[in-house]
Amino acid sequence: NSVLGVTIAGISTRVFMISVPTLATALKTDMLGISWALIVYQMAGIGLGVICGRLGDIHGHHKTYGAGMWVMAAASLLCGFSQNISQLILFRFLQGVGGAMIQSSGRTLAFKAMPTGSEGKAQGLMAMSHQLGFFLGPPLGGLIIDLVHWRGIFFLLFVPSLAGAAMTMMTGRAVPAEPSEPQAIDYRGGVLLFTMTILVTLLLDQKVAQQVGTANQLLLGLVFLAALWLFLGHEKRAPSPLINLSVFSVKVFGYGSVGLLFCNINQGLATFVTPFYLQEVLKISPTFMGTIFLVPSVLSLVLSPVSGALTDRIGSRLLLILGVLVLMASFIIGANLRADSHWLLATILLGLTGIGSAFFNTASQAAMIRALPKEHWGTAIGIINGVFGLGHMLGISLSGILLTWAFRYYTGNSTATPDPANGGLFVAAMNLTYLFALAIAIIPLLTSIKMQSNE
Repeated sequence: NSVLGVTIAGISTRVFMISVPTLATALKTDMLGISWALIVYQMAGIGLGVICGRLGDIHGHHKTYGAGMWVMAAASLLCGFSQNISQLILFRFLQGVGGAMIQSSGRTLAFKAMPTGSEGKAQGLMAMSHQLGFFLGPPLGGLIIDLVHWRGIFFLLFVPSLAGAAMTMMTGRAVPAEPSEPQAIDYRGGVLLFTMTILVTLLLDQKVAQQVGTANQLLLGLVFLAALWLFLGHEKRAPSPLINLSVFSVKVFGYGSVGLLFCNINQGLATFVTPFYLQEVLKISPTFMGTIFLVPSVLSLVLSPVSGALTDRIGSRLLLILGVLVLMASFIIGANLRADSHWLLATILLGLTGIGSAFFNTASQAAMIRALPKEHWGTAIGIINGVFGLGHMLGISLSGILLTWAFRYYTGNSTATPDPANGGLFVAAMNLTYLFALAIAIIPLLTSIKMQSNE
């Protein structure tokens, strides 16, 4: 059942990604507008992932997981009936709530089901399940858009989510209660964490920047710093904190969190920009683009369990470094794409991204979880999912910022927004975005070396 839930979460992410250009046209919005439907899904995972993990630690991960499946089913149905971009953004947020519950508790259940010393295999299995969703999402999404309607991609998620919820109800009686001492939920910490998530999202969004002006952006930044200060102070004093800050003093977990964040910023950046390049610049159909997106999914699907098994045997260092170097190679290709490049180059770029993420993400997360005692695994997985989601969300937001700045520079128009119809200038702006990704990839490379020395 955990495999089914994590697979559904993977489908939800990738089937939407493949449909972004079509949805932007159908709902009469632009590239920056439709990005919010991606961002709010990640926002829910970041702001609520730790809370859901904590709820699972206290009340049982089986209950939290089942509730997440019900939320995912209802939200998917509502997304399919959306009439405008505002409704879609709202219902995608609800999907993200369900995804946060499924990811946090589903992964924890899988880790606890495996024997000690097999954390790499457990993470490999969960990563493989997530990549199975990535594998199924693009071709199914492309076919449904071409042959049926874009709404069908959301109805696609309703049936398996409903089946998963029913399975959870049927198996729930066989699950023994999880013994634990009475603990309180740190709701104040949860509110502060979610507030910070919203604020950092607003700070990075170009539409918000245009509407509120520079002075108000600075004010938002000050409010974010104040919320961060309050959150850290509260968590240090709370008897049952939402996030036990001492986990970051475990160097493997601390360095791993930083490396995972920056690595996923780069992955989020690449996966958001590439569909626009393929469909709008190279004029590739959604169905064929879905086929192209199978490449990274297949590679990750195959290599994630291999990476997990190798992590259990040889440790994480070589796998982490290899993963970052492969990702850097993909960014070099992205920085050299042209408006008339063959689609094979973009396919190679995506393939390298799949290989790099399989090695890096699996090894990193397995090492981080292994570094902590089992009673903290639910919260730790919530933190990891939050870092993972924050990285993707920041990648999407930063891609919008970088593309906008570069596009305005090349067009000489200070109010222009990135337009793939202007192929040459859009690709030039995209090249600079990939160069930025290449530059910040140095950070996870350094943390990977440092993390191993303390593993």
